[in-house]
Amino acid sequence: MKKRLLITGGIFALAAVVILLKSKRTIPKGVKAVGNFDQLKYLGKWFEIARLDHRFEKNQTYVTAQYDLNADGSIKVTNSGFDTKKNRERSVVGKARFVKDEHTGMLEVSFFGPFYSGYNIIAIDKDYKYALVAGKTRDYLWLLSRAGTMPKSVINNYLKIAEKAGYDTSKLVWTPQASHAS
Repeated sequence: MKKRLLITGGIFALAAVVILLKSKRTIPKGVKAVGNFDQLKYLGKWFEIARLDHRFEKNQTYVTAQYDLNADGSIKVTNSGFDTKKNRERSVVGKARFVKDEHTGMLEVSFFGPFYSGYNIIAIDKDYKYALVAGKTRDYLWLLSRAGTMPKSVINNYLKIAEKAGYDTSKLVWTPQASHAS
């Protein structure tokens, strides 16, 4: 009897873990990814204009992200930057995949094996020149541009969107490659 209870308890625990893993959020509650997303327009090189700082981009300047389509339909992600503490270029390659469908800007990205995190386009202009990207929590936010600068009007608009979604934009780190006063 004890053995059967142990096995049954183990099965329920495993089921609970599977349910938790399947239902984990990839976007903060109340934040919405863009619809009518065109992944082919999004591919290519993006420059980081600003970010909420985090350990894996700490001390980095001249940060870029390159997105390329893989044969399996996933997206190859190459993040590069210059580490000012170590005085050298750094680059990491990962993979992104859509969470819902290819027309919703909600993806998850992995740079370390089977572990994925949210990558959500929450604002983008019609020409795919400027994007506002959120992570799975409000600790991650990026302003991206196809060039090393972003017009002040776009910055102001994206800051309003981010603030309305609950982000503390006063903590943004402005990437040195970009002048946010253009």
